[in-house]
Amino acid sequence: MANQSGIDIQYPQFGAGIWHFGRYVDRYATDGYGPPVTTPQAIERAGQVGELSVVDMTYPFDPPGLTVDEVAAALKSQSLRAIAVTPEIYTRRFSRGAFTNPDPEVRRAAVALVAEGAEAARRLGCDYVKLWPGQDGWDYPFQADHGELWRWSLDAVRELATSFPDLRFAIEYKPREPRNRMVFSSMAKTLLGIEEIGLPNVGVLLDFGHSLYGGESPADAARLAISRGRLFAIDVNDNYRGWDDDMVVGSVHLTETFEFFHALTDAGWDGVWQLDQFPFREDSVEAARAGIRVMKAIHRALGLVDRQALEAAQRAQDALGAQRIAQKALFAVMGEE
Repeated sequence: MANQSGIDIQYPQFGAGIWHFGRYVDRYATDGYGPPVTTPQAIERAGQVGELSVVDMTYPFDPPGLTVDEVAAALKSQSLRAIAVTPEIYTRRFSRGAFTNPDPEVRRAAVALVAEGAEAARRLGCDYVKLWPGQDGWDYPFQADHGELWRWSLDAVRELATSFPDLRFAIEYKPREPRNRMVFSSMAKTLLGIEEIGLPNVGVLLDFGHSLYGGESPADAARLAISRGRLFAIDVNDNYRGWDDDMVVGSVHLTETFEFFHALTDAGWDGVWQLDQFPFREDSVEAARAGIRVMKAIHRALGLVDRQALEAAQRAQDALGAQRIAQKALFAVMGEE
């Protein structure tokens, strides 16, 4: 694509979680914010966006019995590739925990489900398997032995990464929800666990909204993971910091979103810019296009940043000067599309 000056711009790859195009249910609208959506239907909607290259697939596929070959054919028909598989180890079956369930048989079932998903990821040619153990944690003081939960979590991830040395496993951390407290709750704690696991194919998926929600600076969290070679993937969205709202990228924290992508590119990270939005009441295709439109503007703005001036302002810790430099670049492109 060429900008207004006629200069061709090479954008990064854009992706999305396939759930972006699915059916949404919360504890109030228990009948859902729309009709059920099968995996092939969600893939078709993803294809309608027009600027997505990859999607993160949940596993098991829907409807039950849908094969990997059928999913691969559906993806091919929309010129999409599966970048990851996310096994559903957070459903009712694992409501008391997946890797940390008090029942050892349920813990084994969680590992087995991830292994099935990993086999599917291998056949689809995915870059990684995403682990989001949302039910692993606790709700009340004194409910659990924290050391035991930690050990079970690390043992499960280590077993999976050892069993599939050709695949990468990306842990997506989050402070809470659905459990009141999750085991993998922050970037620092997740990196500590990865260090203890001690395998090269275990890393982090940094969800921008989870980082905000956890009181982190997403740019700082990204730098921390990159410095240890463990940032395998990112998901981007936005929220009001009090909950994981999964809103359209840049709709609330535009400056922090710009800083996040600046940190990534400045460190030489060149992965997929991937959406994890939940458009409960908006059209899912249009919401994806809106998120991509913002990310494309940010990418153009990154090329306009006066890096020498910014480095000088940062060396002096000149907050207003650094803000002025970032705003000049960002505001220059926001009205282009």
